[in-house]
Amino acid sequence: MSSNHGNTPAAWTAVVIGLAAFVVAGIGLMMSPINMPVFWVGAILLPVAAVVFVVMTKMGLGEQH
Repeated sequence: MSSNHGNTPAAWTAVVIGLAAFVVAGIGLMMSPINMPVFWVGAILLPVAAVVFVVMTKMGLGEQH
């Protein structure tokens, strides 16, 4: 197991973007009537978090093996 347990800039950035994605999508679903464009913005942000994680890891901001 690594000594940092995933506490890297790449991991934290991806978590923050993913959390924002769920919050935005949830807000879109809670609006009355349901606001699908806001929901889809949140849904699109989720894969962005994964891409940002991979890019930042390749830049050397992730866990070093």
